[in-house]
Amino acid sequence: MSLVGTLLAHADDNMVLAQRLGEWISKAPELEIDIALANIGLDHLGVARALYTRAAELEGAGRTEDDFAMLRDEREFTNLLLVEQPNGDFAHTIVRQFLFDAYQLLLWEDLAANAEDETLKGVAAKAIKEARYHHRFSSGWMIRLGDGTEESHRRVQAALDQLWRFTDEMFEDGSTAGYRAEWERGVIEVVAEASLEMPTDPYQRTGGRKGLHTEHLGRLLAEMQWLARSHPGATW
Repeated sequence: MSLVGTLLAHADDNMVLAQRLGEWISKAPELEIDIALANIGLDHLGVARALYTRAAELEGAGRTEDDFAMLRDEREFTNLLLVEQPNGDFAHTIVRQFLFDAYQLLLWEDLAANAEDETLKGVAAKAIKEARYHHRFSSGWMIRLGDGTEESHRRVQAALDQLWRFTDEMFEDGSTAGYRAEWERGVIEVVAEASLEMPTDPYQRTGGRKGLHTEHLGRLLAEMQWLARSHPGATW
């Protein structure tokens, strides 16, 4: 994958997840959680903006971060299938966040140390601090829900079983394949502490990095992009 392609893929991950987390605003089970999810979403949005801007600079075609986010079609997005999955209940959102956080923390640590592009290296170095908080938040809630009531345990286990099919895709690319063993160790540790069971279903869904998405992304983009597409060129 080219550098521009890599920047867009990681930007799309963060943009789509930010949109999903934004859907929780005013709907979370507690005000504190509402604020936390909103702030995590803003962290992801900030990363997406920085990566889109760098991709635009390198592409040199006159596009901007808004063009990448608001004027591309579903098949042009290369985000992971995991991040586009609907929020579901709170347990479902937490499992999705945890699986992605465990991956992205390793990604940023690698890129902050080894990225050849200095801008990408700088974005990754800043994002590590946020990713560590995200991981503490999601892993903490995994444990609280899994080791909580019978109902919370059932819900978080069901979410883990359902979302597991989207995890292989994170490690398909040669640049991230080396993270898998460490990612699995971290996930297994939290799952065990939460009194949950690791999924056994071997079926995996992929295609997001190639623009082949689930039905959920098109609906998300329609809601996210409608204003920009309805009033092209509008400014605040």
